[in-house]
Amino acid sequence: MPLTVVTFYKFVALPDYPALQQPLQASCQQHGVKGTILLAKEGINGTIAGTPAGVQAILEHLQSDARLSDIEIKTSLASEPPFEKLKVRLKKEIVTLGLPEVSPTQQVGTYVPPQQWNKIISDPEVTVIDTRNHYEVGMGTFQRAQNPHTDTFNEFPNYAKENLNPNKHKKIAMFCTGGIRCEKASSYLLSQGFEAVYHLKGGILKYLEEVPQQESLWEGECFVFDERVAIKHGLETGSYSLCYACGHPVSVEDQSSEHYESEVSCPHCFSELTPERQAKLRERKRQRQMNKQQ
Repeated sequence: MPLTVVTFYKFVALPDYPALQQPLQASCQQHGVKGTILLAKEGINGTIAGTPAGVQAILEHLQSDARLSDIEIKTSLASEPPFEKLKVRLKKEIVTLGLPEVSPTQQVGTYVPPQQWNKIISDPEVTVIDTRNHYEVGMGTFQRAQNPHTDTFNEFPNYAKENLNPNKHKKIAMFCTGGIRCEKASSYLLSQGFEAVYHLKGGILKYLEEVPQQESLWEGECFVFDERVAIKHGLETGSYSLCYACGHPVSVEDQSSEHYESEVSCPHCFSELTPERQAKLRERKRQRQMNKQQ
């Protein structure tokens, strides 16, 4: 039976967020659900996987809290477990911008449903920005989108200060994987004097789920933060793998390189790996294979 994978988040005031950790972790363990869930004063963010019944039980646990009853959910399937462990963590921010005063609960840009996104980003007066990190953008992005070339999301404010001007960029449309980063980025831009700020509701995942491929303006694959590595239209698993040595996505072309060894090395890190490090990675690979067989 395919496993259900659910991604969710919501910006909402959770002053009691530490008290939510233990009951949520216990419920996930009880129902055999794995993945990562982040809790902070500003809200919740997570991706979990398990049996359909197990995942549904966790969603019901979350939605029993009135503050999370309308939490944004995106569902897909996986043939193999995308997570090895369960992590329910307390954080300062559910997505780290480094500016706690920026809050989508106070002000946020205009949400654009996937069905209306093509019209927005095809407008030549709209500046389209991909708010993800550079290696994610390299795997796929929307037509006309600018790449900020950031390594982490907290570099976005500097990018905006150096490249965007409220007097010049009258309309801005942003997107990210699930919607959380561009939602916070839109709040930041509004605080800096930008007036017309749009962001893709539900992110790339919702777009790839709902917009037919023949109508799509998406090019390439979309990086996801689990062992599927990338997904395509219809939320099908993509062609990329992940290098466990450096964490870099590995394309089909990279996998044909003499420097690629599954779970050990890739062309991006081979020259920096010591023999000792390679030996440790091969042992970890052996342990992972044994665990999967069990």
